[in-house]
Amino acid sequence: MSKLLVVGSLHYDIMVAAHHRPEKGETVIGSGCSYKFGGKGGNQAVSAAQAGIEVVFSGAVGDDDHGKWLLEILNNHSVDTAHVEVIRGVASGMSVAITDAEGDYGAVVLSNANTQINSSQFANDALWENVGMVLLQNELPEQINLYTATEAKKRGIRVCINAAPAKTLSPELINLIDLLVVNGVEARDMSGITVNSLQNAAEAAQALSQLYSTVVVTAGEMGVAYADNNGESNTLEAEKIELVSTHGAGDCFMGMLCASILKGENLGVSVNNANKAAALHVSKKAD
Repeated sequence: MSKLLVVGSLHYDIMVAAHHRPEKGETVIGSGCSYKFGGKGGNQAVSAAQAGIEVVFSGAVGDDDHGKWLLEILNNHSVDTAHVEVIRGVASGMSVAITDAEGDYGAVVLSNANTQINSSQFANDALWENVGMVLLQNELPEQINLYTATEAKKRGIRVCINAAPAKTLSPELINLIDLLVVNGVEARDMSGITVNSLQNAAEAAQALSQLYSTVVVTAGEMGVAYADNNGESNTLEAEKIELVSTHGAGDCFMGMLCASILKGENLGVSVNNANKAAALHVSKKAD
């Protein structure tokens, strides 16, 4: 089975629980605090490894205790960290997230070491050994994603990007992407179509498939839609669950989606597997 190469961010997450997220100028009394492994890249790598495939991670951490802990978590989940650079004198990435009583959250991210990944490593053939797909996100500078995708294409390797958080992608990067995965907000920002129903999600996926070979739009409690540039499209309703927290749902979806594809499943089956995995994730208590 081919490996998944994840090129992405690693964050030490501070999770704060409160009744609601503060408005401008408001102070809210919290009800709890925890510290978690994070970064979209890190979370997606762990999710894919838990789904039963080999995962290689490329990224950067600082030479601080947070960086050591982040690498330890990846290693504990059997993610290959040989290509994670430890940068002296730089802080590791981190974020602060506030989860409200309804299970929704907002976060502030400090990229720190994640912005200083050495792009020359992507020309190293050893990094790409037995890799069948590379997974990118928008928490790294686009230049890093562009270097990675360019080297992947030279080797005939599929490129998947979870374009989160939403930002404008360059035409050069767009041309290298085989699979685009976005949530409803990101789909709206990229397509101009407001996603407030599963039908809207399908319309956004179809519109974006004019630029990208294959598109998946996750629409939270409404479900998920996908389309490709051959005109194939479909929707899946969300699983019926009792929501605990949406935190990490998208990353869980991405890990299972890529793992399923690398195991040889078609897009429809892979999306369904990812949909079920994300539903399970949001309906259980976090570790």
